[in-house]
Amino acid sequence: MTLHSNILGEGKPFLILHGFLGMSDNWKTLGNRFAAEGHQVHLVDQRNHGRSFHHNEFNYDVLAEDVRRYCEIHNLEDIVLLGHSMGGKTAMHVATEYPDLVSKLLVADISPRFYPIHHDAILNGLSAMDFSEIKSRGQADKFLSQYVPELGTRMFLLKNLYWVEKGQLGLRINLPVLKDNVAEVGESLPMLAKFENQTLFLRGDKSEYVMPSDNKLIMQHFPKSEIVTVSNAGHWLHAENPNEFYDAVMKFATFS
Repeated sequence: MTLHSNILGEGKPFLILHGFLGMSDNWKTLGNRFAAEGHQVHLVDQRNHGRSFHHNEFNYDVLAEDVRRYCEIHNLEDIVLLGHSMGGKTAMHVATEYPDLVSKLLVADISPRFYPIHHDAILNGLSAMDFSEIKSRGQADKFLSQYVPELGTRMFLLKNLYWVEKGQLGLRINLPVLKDNVAEVGESLPMLAKFENQTLFLRGDKSEYVMPSDNKLIMQHFPKSEIVTVSNAGHWLHAENPNEFYDAVMKFATFS
């Protein structure tokens, strides 16, 4: 089993990992911009997400091993690795467990610390969707609004909808496994994990996922890191202010 991906362009390998309940398509616009600069961009679906395989085991150890295996299959080395939210935690694990694989690490709006479960309403809403009754994206959005009032969040979640067959909608994510293992998403990086190469943490100025109180912990695990704040952006900073996000990534990574 290997991860599904969308590969754009040619050049130095640059892997991007989406967040919880997301998929590689969330990064297609920025991925094309990075590829246009002469890089081979790998937009990867993590297990139980997007078009990647479904499996009952779901934690950061196996998510990191999935990425290592993906790089082995595609003969990738010396990669630039970017992850957002859960994907950022996966990227931290990859970098600390397989440091020879990663040349530079970028982590978008997540800290190495523990996060309590906070996806209950979203998971309950998705679980309550009855696709014998819901026959259109509009109906799905109306139903989900009972659980998730924020339109932007619903639009993000409903990207997981697809036509299983004519007239039959479904979700690409492996919802039962993700719901059962949601506590794994918030797990902290192991205490002794460390990555000695250059690392960039990007945070949204309106987000509370990375706070000043996290700085000490970040430096403990990633001593060669810097933290950059993206203005006018919350947790989905790459979508809310893509130009500033893009500029910060390019300034740090300087692919050559």
